[in-house]
Amino acid sequence: MMGFSTVMSVSPNLFVPMKPQRLNLQIRCLSPQSVSVSSQSRSTPFDLKTYWTTLISEINQKLDEAIPVKFPDRIYEAMRYSVLAKGAKRAPPVMCVAACELFGGNRLAAFPTACALEMVHTASLIHDDLPCMDDDPIRRGQPSNHTIYGVDMAILAGDALFPLGFRHIVSHTPAELVPEARLLRVITEIARTVGSTGMAAGQFLDLKGGPNSVDFIQEKKFGEMSECSAVCGGLLAGAQDDEIESLRRYGRAVGVLYQVVSDVLEAKLMEKEEIEKNRKKGKNYVSVYGVEKAMEVAEELGANAKKELERFEKYGEGVKPLYSFLEYAVDRGFTIDE
Repeated sequence: MMGFSTVMSVSPNLFVPMKPQRLNLQIRCLSPQSVSVSSQSRSTPFDLKTYWTTLISEINQKLDEAIPVKFPDRIYEAMRYSVLAKGAKRAPPVMCVAACELFGGNRLAAFPTACALEMVHTASLIHDDLPCMDDDPIRRGQPSNHTIYGVDMAILAGDALFPLGFRHIVSHTPAELVPEARLLRVITEIARTVGSTGMAAGQFLDLKGGPNSVDFIQEKKFGEMSECSAVCGGLLAGAQDDEIESLRRYGRAVGVLYQVVSDVLEAKLMEKEEIEKNRKKGKNYVSVYGVEKAMEVAEELGANAKKELERFEKYGEGVKPLYSFLEYAVDRGFTIDE
């Protein structure tokens, strides 16, 4: 449910590829000068695209190895279909690795958890797309899992990916790099994220609705996975508890920010009738408050995320990827498959 997807759903019948559209969001806290961590940093801008695509290549290989086809073949094929989709941006695992490296952690220590986050994230998307949930026929630029394998196999594929993620963390994380106590905290964090007080709660309210529920839905459906990814990276590297809480607030803000910007972009592409239809549903900031108010929300989210990162400037260059994720959430300056 985390943002950073390659395709944004404008209506049940219209799907628009996410090309790098420049949204005129005047978010002062994200000016080039404000996100630099030092004078040296300003002279050496961070290349997020190269960083991201390099990690994607490594993560894709590890995911391919982690989900071999075996009996029962059909379930594994369905799992691989969604996990290995070429349109996947791998935002959760990339953020996990970036947060781990911020505190001097080895990315080899982060990869198993990064892959597990992608498995869990994909499982949530498979289930979200089901006819009884959001009923989305397209995901990551290809038909949703249930449209290819059927609702029954899609449910089983999602069900199988959740525990596989946990098992992958336990069986593949190098013991010499990550103490067992840290792994337990990581597993607990992921379980909390996907459970009844996390993403499941967001999906519940998304289905049932409720007065003044937009903040809760956005935070749980789109902020939780980003929050979890940043937190897990910090936990793996042994970050202090107060640093973990800063990562938590940062990740949540970036996840929701990305979705708010996506919703604004959608609204700019919609016909007036479709905008009014979505307004009645009341599921996001644009539909409830309109574009201008949604942009104000984005401004506040960006400022909150930047405030949390400022405490990490003592780590120098290591904080650059996290600042760059914040910028990317707004400007969409590139696409992964360019």
